Amino acid sequence: MMAASKPVEPQSGSSLPRWQLALLIGTPIVLGVGAVYLWNRSKTKDSPGKRNGERTTPEGSASPVQGQDGAANRTSRELEDMSPLDRAQGAKNKGNKYFKAGKYEQAIQCYTEAIGLCPRDNQTDLSTFYQNRAAAYEQQMMWTEVVQDCTQAVEMNPRYIKALFRRAKALERLDNKKECLEDVTAVCILEAFQNQQSMLLADKVLKLLGKEKAKDKYKNRDPLMPSPQFIKSYFSSFTDDIISQPLQKGEKKDEDKDNEGEAAEVTESSGYLKAKQYMEEENYDKIISECTKEVESGGRYTAEALLLRATFYLLIGNATGAQPDLDRVINMEDANIKLRANALIKRGSMYMQQQQPMMSTQDFNMAAEIDTRNADVYHHRGQLKILLDQVEEAVGDFDECILLRPDSALAQAQKCFALYRQAYTGNSQSQVQTAMDGFEDVIRRFPKCAEGYALYAQALTDQQQFGKADQMYNKCIDLEPDNATTYVHKGLLQLQWKQDLDLGLDLISKAIEIDNKCDFAYETMGTIEVQRGNLDKAIDMFNKAINLAKSEMEMAHLYSLCDAAYAQTEVARKYGLKPPTL
Repeated sequence: MMAASKPVEPQSGSSLPRWQLALLIGTPIVLGVGAVYLWNRSKTKDSPGKRNGERTTPEGSASPVQGQDGAANRTSRELEDMSPLDRAQGAKNKGNKYFKAGKYEQAIQCYTEAIGLCPRDNQTDLSTFYQNRAAAYEQQMMWTEVVQDCTQAVEMNPRYIKALFRRAKALERLDNKKECLEDVTAVCILEAFQNQQSMLLADKVLKLLGKEKAKDKYKNRDPLMPSPQFIKSYFSSFTDDIISQPLQKGEKKDEDKDNEGEAAEVTESSGYLKAKQYMEEENYDKIISECTKEVESGGRYTAEALLLRATFYLLIGNATGAQPDLDRVINMEDANIKLRANALIKRGSMYMQQQQPMMSTQDFNMAAEIDTRNADVYHHRGQLKILLDQVEEAVGDFDECILLRPDSALAQAQKCFALYRQAYTGNSQSQVQTAMDGFEDVIRRFPKCAEGYALYAQALTDQQQFGKADQMYNKCIDLEPDNATTYVHKGLLQLQWKQDLDLGLDLISKAIEIDNKCDFAYETMGTIEVQRGNLDKAIDMFNKAINLAKSEMEMAHLYSLCDAAYAQTEVARKYGLKPPTL
């Protein structure tokens, strides 16, 4: 698929999760949605001390009392003269000593005594005692008791970060992900996203929830054909793909033949030829069934029909249907080598979507072995290497593709993008400038390659050369006025450049108008609505994107965004907590 359809997300590193970008505010988020998730830059930095440390210790006194450390050693007469709160503090302090000594049973007894002694109207102190007892229960892995005590603490002090986070960790242990997410979301907001430990837990729970929901939903979803623009864009990324080429002179439908016996000669292959005709007519919904006729009849174009059917299974998100067809073509030793190599590229890409990079790499390597002069192999393997953060190898593959096809504007542009990424992450300003010069050369030599302008625009945005980036997006729109993704990127640019929310949203709305199946547009709109505080609208946008997701992995990511937004609505309702909005 074309690289500019969505920003590239390398797999390694520790970038901000997109759910978190959807909660943060200001320039970093706008950059994040548009360009920052091109790069794997961490916006969170470890800081010493409490910020990243485990919160396992009990708390000191919420209301310090003079000389209370000696309360445990006082005489019974002195204890009688002390107020109930002082006595409670003394019991708590004794519990703290037991806790630090690892004597958790005794600590629990002391905290229980403190809870019993503390006057009910001393809510802050009482909440501390419950939280301390929860810390002791946590050390004994008594998760239900931890939740119960933290709940008591939070009821008395709704913005009690320690109690909320301790309860979140216990809820995770009890496999109550939904309530765990609500608690940890509240903690993230209260801490202004400055504590890596709470953000990591939120990210972990969101990913688990997303995977669970996507696994069930994706398996039972109705297949959905992407927009014609998406399909054409997909096929345009192949140059050695026999099945995507127009009908050849000898390949005509039966009714187009003359009546002198030629029709009889190709009747058996009419399924595949009809499918090819439907492709030219953009009547994509009929292709799979026609290919099936060809395969079931054992026609002369069986290998081509299997590959075409597999390709459309992949396009509608049915990898389970695609894989047997791809396997068959790959194992047909007498089939055209171009067909087998193309099947390997597509199976390799499928494995990458399924997060199986080793199997993906094996398929691409096998394709390069059996068809050494196939430019598509190197082009698509180069994109795989970018995803795996293997930039030098990606550049090598793009070079090989360019050597075989010097007129491949797409490979030239993606090579520049890879070099820019390498220079940027290596913090080499001279190499960044070399890469930017390379983009200028590409758009000069290939002025009709929309992808060149799009990738250059993303690099320019990253360099904060917003005016020129806007010009590049305008060039893209002139060349491909029906490419919805370009409008999304241009809309995000307006947000970052001019903070023009209305224009940004208008452009993204235009993308949806052009292609109402553009999941990237709905996802981006949802992310912006989260920032604006319009959580219900954000959830609606994310749900629309979920229904259009082209892979289970993408659907899981979208569920994570949706769940993050929903958790915020619950936190706002329960605690009146909201992150800042645009």
